[in-house]
Amino acid sequence: TMLLAINAWSEDGADGGDLRSAVQNPISSMISLPFKLNLDYGADNGDATILNIQPVIPVTVGDWNLVNRAIIPFAHVDGAIQGPNNPSPEPGNGSASGLGDINYSLFFSPVKYDKVIWGAGPSLNMNTATDDQLGSGKWSAGLTGVALTQPKWGTMGVLGRQLWSFAGDSDREDVNQFLLEPFLNYNLDNGWFLITDMIITANWDAPSSQRWTIPVGGGVGKIFKIGNQAINSRLEAYYNVESPDAAPDWTVAFTFQFLFPK
Repeated sequence: TMLLAINAWSEDGADGGDLRSAVQNPISSMISLPFKLNLDYGADNGDATILNIQPVIPVTVGDWNLVNRAIIPFAHVDGAIQGPNNPSPEPGNGSASGLGDINYSLFFSPVKYDKVIWGAGPSLNMNTATDDQLGSGKWSAGLTGVALTQPKWGTMGVLGRQLWSFAGDSDREDVNQFLLEPFLNYNLDNGWFLITDMIITANWDAPSSQRWTIPVGGGVGKIFKIGNQAINSRLEAYYNVESPDAAPDWTVAFTFQFLFPK
């Protein structure tokens, strides 16, 4: 999942404008280290707790930013719980804990831009799960892209991704997953912000009644400092108005993100 934030920076006003623009932009040239805890409720197979570690490491090469983004999930599930990180979990008996499938994406984004900031590149899902219930059993690859604009009040944009499996366990279902993530951030005073960041997914190989996961919801957050360390924090809740039986009804998410502006 992508991590964004908006703020009116802390009361000292240090580097306010530059930092706010960088934090709002998921493909900016700022290094960050987010920890996102997802609590999933209401799936037919039980509940899930997932900690996503999502480092963002950009490198500027000439006129381009090469933004490296990873999603490293550690999960505890009651059963086979379907989600953005795990489009086709293996049915299992009882609970499972451990590492899930790691996703890596590389965005090529121009350093100079007009009103629309954009980036695109490859995405790879690795067969790294330590238990069949925590991953797809497949290596998958595809394309990802993001476009956003930053009016004075905040940020709005959309991220998309399509993955197809190309290797892995032949007994497991193929991966043919589409992801669409519209996001909207609205600035408030004193570093507070409102956000909606909905992760919509489709499993194209599933029956129509089991294909889509469509959440609605949002949350609130704040950017602050602990000593000299800039932190972005968010608390969000989403309800799935459409979802497969193996997906949760509700997700509550808390994000704690370390920011490293240049």
